[in-house]
Amino acid sequence: MRSEQEVDTAIERYADMVRRLCMVHLKNEADTEDIFQTVFLKYVLSSAAFESPEHEKAWFIRVTINACRDLLRSIFRRRTVSLDEVLETPAPADPDHREVLEAVLSLPGKYRDVVYLHYYEGYTAPQIGRLLGKNVNTVYTLLTRAKQLLRERLGGDGGNG
Repeated sequence: MRSEQEVDTAIERYADMVRRLCMVHLKNEADTEDIFQTVFLKYVLSSAAFESPEHEKAWFIRVTINACRDLLRSIFRRRTVSLDEVLETPAPADPDHREVLEAVLSLPGKYRDVVYLHYYEGYTAPQIGRLLGKNVNTVYTLLTRAKQLLRERLGGDGGNG
C-alpha cells in the first residue's frame, strides 16, 4: 500500500488528466467521479513500481481507459439512461468550442482515444501506440480517419487549414 504522501503527489499530478479522460469516455460527472475514485483506489492498493514519471502517467491512462470501458460494457449501464441525457443541461462552453468537443465525443472509442491522447495530452503516435498496445501505423491511420470524420461532421472542406 502506498504512503499518503505518494497518493497526494499522484492526485496532484494526475487528477485533471484522469477526470478529462473519464469525461471524454463517459460524458457525465457522476460516472466520472466514480471512475476517478476507482482509479486512485487501484493506485493506493497497487504495488507496481514505476520506472519514471512517464511510466506512472502511462499506468494512470491505461487504468482509467480500462475502467471507463468496463463501466460502459456493464449490463447496468446499457439498460439505464443517464440523468445528463434526460436533463440536457448545457455546458458553460464557448459555442464554437462546444461544437468541436461534441464532434470529438461522438467519435467511436478507438478514434476518441487517439484524438484525446494526441491533441489534449500531447502524446506522439509512437507513444500512443505503446500506451494502447497498438502498432504505430495503426495509430496514424486512426488519427487520419478521425480527422476525416471530424471534417465531415463539422462541415470542413479540408482546404483551409
